[in-house]
Amino acid sequence: MIRDGDRVAVALSGGKDSLSLLEALLLLAKKAPVDFSVCAFTVEQGKFLRPIEPLGEYLARKGVPWTYYRDQPSFRLLDEQPDHGCDLCSRYRRRAVYEIANGLGANVIAFGHTADDFCEAFLRNALFTGKVSALPPVTYSRDRQFRLIRPLVFVTEETTRAFADSTGAPVVPCGCSQKTGTVRRALRDLFAELEQQYPNLKQNMLSAMGNLQLERLLDTRYLDLEGATPTKSDLLPVLAD
Repeated sequence: MIRDGDRVAVALSGGKDSLSLLEALLLLAKKAPVDFSVCAFTVEQGKFLRPIEPLGEYLARKGVPWTYYRDQPSFRLLDEQPDHGCDLCSRYRRRAVYEIANGLGANVIAFGHTADDFCEAFLRNALFTGKVSALPPVTYSRDRQFRLIRPLVFVTEETTRAFADSTGAPVVPCGCSQKTGTVRRALRDLFAELEQQYPNLKQNMLSAMGNLQLERLLDTRYLDLEGATPTKSDLLPVLAD
């Protein structure tokens, strides 16, 4: 995910996940076999539930370069469309993120999405968009100016919560995380209920995302409709004999 000479800008949302990511990358920068630098930024969209100043003071004590950006288009959106959905808010935030990263001279943007986010995205896309997809751990912006990475793909929120608490980092929650009646909240509640009985649920889902059996799905691009080429699964009974 990170290469020699990279300048990594960490997208700090104020939550435990992105703060944990920042701490991990700062530690990694001291020991990694490649040389890279780390900076951080926060996009203010008018939804923080606590003052942001403690976060800035915390980062200053650690010597982390931090950019705090009040996104005026997002504030206008709140005034003009207070009931706007997550997709529109995300679109505004993405534009701001690219502008900030460009100003910071960063070529890599790191997001704090965790294993929980990957699993939720997988179910949300399958159930509500009709696609088998999740979040890409490594991808690029459309113009390929930035590499986008999500290093916490195999880290659960239970871990980031404990880690953030141990560092004493000032968590600044967003009002969106408190909303009820949303698809995201419904999926989180579903996971919480299922995990009481199946504690390895997320680990199994992550494994499934990396173990696709395309010939057993419904996408005709990957089906051997003419029976011309035996697939690996077709050969297994023969091999077993």
